[in-house]
Amino acid sequence: MALNRRIAVIGSAIMAPAAAQNQSLEELLYDIAQAAMKDAGLTADGIDGIVVASNDQFDGRAISVMAASGSVGGVDRDILSTPSASEHAFVMGVLRVASGQYETQLIVSWSPVEASSLSEAQRLGADPYFHRALPLDELSGAALQASAVLAARPEAIDLAARLSARNKANGRRAYPEAATSEAIGTKPRWPIAADMVAPPVLGAVAIVIASEDHVAKNGLKNVAWVRGMGWATEAGFLGDRDLAIAPALEEAARRAYAEAGLSDPRNELDVVELTDVSPYQELLAYEGLGLSGKQTWKDDVLSGVFDPGGSLPVNPSGGVAAINPVFCTGLIRIAEAARQVQGKAGRHQLDNAQTALGHAASGFAMMYQTVLVLGENKDGAAA
Repeated sequence: MALNRRIAVIGSAIMAPAAAQNQSLEELLYDIAQAAMKDAGLTADGIDGIVVASNDQFDGRAISVMAASGSVGGVDRDILSTPSASEHAFVMGVLRVASGQYETQLIVSWSPVEASSLSEAQRLGADPYFHRALPLDELSGAALQASAVLAARPEAIDLAARLSARNKANGRRAYPEAATSEAIGTKPRWPIAADMVAPPVLGAVAIVIASEDHVAKNGLKNVAWVRGMGWATEAGFLGDRDLAIAPALEEAARRAYAEAGLSDPRNELDVVELTDVSPYQELLAYEGLGLSGKQTWKDDVLSGVFDPGGSLPVNPSGGVAAINPVFCTGLIRIAEAARQVQGKAGRHQLDNAQTALGHAASGFAMMYQTVLVLGENKDGAAA
């Protein structure tokens, strides 16, 4: 069901990796919030409400929003926090504006690296009776999923290596000052090789969204309209899931495409920014998003369909394989997609990117799935 109000991304800012050696986290959050509002042409007085997403375990404090509230302008202003995933803050912000009670929302997420072990922090989110004993963290879940994908399609091991090389090349082009080498923040886990995963880095992202009324009243032209949105969740217990498929992603994509009026996403989209903790997850996302089925993975990947210059470029920013601020990667993908539509993507801006897809996956083995279709035009591509 479509939203009862049209909503657009009107500003954003990405700081990943953030060079904050001489900054506190609160100062970083002030900077990212101010940068996004400036990009939107607003000051804090023009923000009706704020949604933040953060992780107490990563932050090393209880109720981490309490430390951030002042920095992002939350004092004496409606502010809401969601700890599940950064992309869920965007969904919540859109729904708040759609309710008619707000005209604008500032959405902020961050991911610090001060925890002595991010792996241990992630493990605390797992089922305490079975999964914590594995021990299960994000990379372990991705490796289990990669093994399932590889069992279904043995050629995926070669395709994953090619995708990894492409994403790293995209990252070096998009963010040369932040390009990662072959380093990895933790030990590789088969079949995920060491050079397929970027090390965790400090990062933050902020997005400003507004209603159609606000856009019209202020004469805003360069915006990215939320044309479709869907989200879904799979079971938390890995034993209840077939990790070689992504039914939650299929459902999220179905809802987003239906709202956006897309029937052939591979030919109707101009660019895709997807979450890819590993290239095996990228392959799985191709299928869940209806871009390429398992039987055509090899032909599509080797022919360069999803490469720069291909018919549907994927992750021109490099994706998570290039820069990995763990908790806020999903919201960054949404921001990157919006910036492509607005022509603000910088070095990795594509020509004529009128319709973009932002995909966010989080939780163990992509448990949470969110899909956004963003467009230059409210009702589809220009005639």
